[in-house]
Amino acid sequence: MIAPPSGVVPAFPPPLSAYPPPSPDGLFATLAQRVEQVPFNLIATVIFVLAIVHTFLAKRVTDLAHDVQHRDDERRVAAGRQPRPSVRAELLHFLGEVEVIFGLWALVLAVTMLAFRGWDTVVQYFDGTVNYTEPLFVVVIMALASTRPILTLAESMLERVARLGGGTAAAWWVAILVIGPLLGSFITEPAAMTICALLLARYFFPQAVSERLKYGTLGLLFVNVSIGGTLTHFAAPPVLMVARPWDWDLAFMLQHFGWKAVLAVVVSTAIYRVVFHRELAALGRAVKVGDHAANGVDTSPEVGSVPVAPWVTAVHVAFMAWTVLNAHHPALFLGGFLFFLGFAKATMEFQSPIDLKPPLLVGFFLAGLVIHGGLQAWWIAPVLASLSASALFYGSIVLTAFNDNALVTYLATLVPSLDEGMRYAVVAGAVTGGGLTVIANAPNPAGQALLSRFFGGAVSPLGLFLGAIVPTLIAIAAFQLL
Repeated sequence: MIAPPSGVVPAFPPPLSAYPPPSPDGLFATLAQRVEQVPFNLIATVIFVLAIVHTFLAKRVTDLAHDVQHRDDERRVAAGRQPRPSVRAELLHFLGEVEVIFGLWALVLAVTMLAFRGWDTVVQYFDGTVNYTEPLFVVVIMALASTRPILTLAESMLERVARLGGGTAAAWWVAILVIGPLLGSFITEPAAMTICALLLARYFFPQAVSERLKYGTLGLLFVNVSIGGTLTHFAAPPVLMVARPWDWDLAFMLQHFGWKAVLAVVVSTAIYRVVFHRELAALGRAVKVGDHAANGVDTSPEVGSVPVAPWVTAVHVAFMAWTVLNAHHPALFLGGFLFFLGFAKATMEFQSPIDLKPPLLVGFFLAGLVIHGGLQAWWIAPVLASLSASALFYGSIVLTAFNDNALVTYLATLVPSLDEGMRYAVVAGAVTGGGLTVIANAPNPAGQALLSRFFGGAVSPLGLFLGAIVPTLIAIAAFQLL
């Protein structure tokens, strides 16, 4: 390779075009060749794998934190002292927070990069190469979607559907899990996930629900949101990545993805409705948390507030529209969000307190994910290029489980040899596998952040996988057989 001019930091990671053609000896020879050319490739991937393993262990770390705090409390009481938060327990709680894990390992990555590549490369990669637009967009759209006027509007729409089923908890469950995810094709998937999670937290999860139904609901929600955003070409992150390079418009999405996604969402929800029929029927009529402070916790944002004026709702919708239309321009949607915060302050009587902690944690999670994901192209691209259309579909599902599906489809646009059938396969596989893990789809961390309190503070990766496997198989059938 030609050495760069003095004082110029070489591009890192190297573009895919900087690597030699794939080795005739096969995929593993190609990967070995790339590691030999850029040894830090392997180091970055090992750190990424360790971060993924950490996410799978998060619940155990959280349980350990509770045990440490309990033992510390017992010791203090036995010694005649007042219990207080244990430093060790708080550190373990911090290490068990799924939303901070990729950020912590991004710090490890930065220190390792500093040691192997130098400070200039660290600055170039973290401040110049990594694109933080998607995390910033999710923070803003999640904050807007969780406001009282937007939530009230969505609630009133879904209530009309729930009334068709008698307004029971089961009817609300069906309405939220069918209509809500499909709204993601128009208001973006992160917004749909936020609204669905908040309404489930209001009408469903606070009731006496078994762990099996909880994880079934969460898995169904994640899968339905992942495929429910494919009716259009502008709402689902994995579709956004390919729509412009591959000239996929609204008509193309409806013809090849949309109707299949609607069918899969309806069938999956109907099957779970039958499987959990007795338990859902036993819940009876839905009671909104806040009307009767279910489980002693009053979380309703309407408490003590006057009804939302229609003009306030209209302004909120306008702010959401502005954010969606300028999703690729952070200066515009962040500026709009600052104006929104001022508007929310001026209309406090129609608002509930805006809690920015969940959106910021989710944004931090996604920022860490894109930092690590940006260093995985060296192996993902040749893996995608080496597969047939059918293998590419299933390979995308597997890759998506361990990477944000938008990253998988973006890398597919860099592979010049993909024909139309292979393009369909990679995107269909990416959205199909978007519910298997928390990191598989950008909106999933938002759902986890809003619902984790109903799962003991942390969602079990195995529980989520088992809850999502049936709707994932149905999505496979819809996208492969129809």
